[in-house]
Amino acid sequence: MDRRAFIAVIGGGLLAAPLVAEGQQPGKVYRIGMLETRATVLNAANIDAFRQGLRELGYKEGRNLEIVYRSSDGRDQRFPGLASELVRLQLDLILTRGTPAALAAKSVTRSIPVVMAASGDPVGSGLVASLGRPGGNVTGLSLYNVEIYAKRVELLKELVPRLTRIAGLFNMSNPILPLHWKEVERATRSLGIQSQLLDVRRPEDLPRAFDAAAKQRAQALIVGLDGITQGNLRPIAELAAKQRLPSIYGSKEYVDVGGLITYGGSDHDMYHRAATFVDKIFKGAKPADLPIEQPTKFELAINLKTAKVLGLTIPQSLLQQADQVIE
Repeated sequence: MDRRAFIAVIGGGLLAAPLVAEGQQPGKVYRIGMLETRATVLNAANIDAFRQGLRELGYKEGRNLEIVYRSSDGRDQRFPGLASELVRLQLDLILTRGTPAALAAKSVTRSIPVVMAASGDPVGSGLVASLGRPGGNVTGLSLYNVEIYAKRVELLKELVPRLTRIAGLFNMSNPILPLHWKEVERATRSLGIQSQLLDVRRPEDLPRAFDAAAKQRAQALIVGLDGITQGNLRPIAELAAKQRLPSIYGSKEYVDVGGLITYGGSDHDMYHRAATFVDKIFKGAKPADLPIEQPTKFELAINLKTAKVLGLTIPQSLLQQADQVIE
């Protein structure tokens, strides 16, 4: 057994046996593969949200459920191999996070259902035919909301009133991120702010990207949501603090490791909701017929400790809007 599989088994735990929920096959153990950007220890909150959703629907590990976890560790190029590995395990379903993971899963199987816990633009990337009728074997949830980047730029402007130059940390090899960067450019132009692209495709690119931001005198940073950035939460937050760059992120996880501010869909909520897709498929629904869902809950989180390090005073208007404030 390799290390990742061992971690997945240990992380799964054995829980008390539930009654068989209506529609489940008595005696069957459903096997789910999770294709993720980060190791289990870094993704524990989302895994727990997914498990909780499944438990509420009658699925429990050690009784009628087995979860196999595979992580790219922030390296998107690993997804095709990991997806192939999961397919060989003859799973009942694959849960993915992010467009590269979903594309990798779709490329190696047309028969195993794929549920996206979160993705960028599933239509634009070719994952599904439409949000209403996905077609094929992929369905789930999408974080796609181009207007949200304009909101993030506006939040940075509110934090740094004299802001004239924003750097963007984006992995432009991700098929969705170029579209997101265009939205950043559009939003900055409308506010008379210059934008600087920092293209990061490997973890090794991060220090050079921050050095480039410093040389060009960037005053703030907007971070694209991607396997590279999600797999390197803490290093990015530390580099931003070192360069004294007020930064905004797309997931609340960043503020937990020292990021300044995040605004985006609730990861916890989306993983919890992903369980309902799994349940419907296990009860006979076809992924092709299950409409893609989009975020219903958005979170604003602020880390006041980081603000103090950066010498920033957070406006009271932002503090009043925040869902979480770390003091």
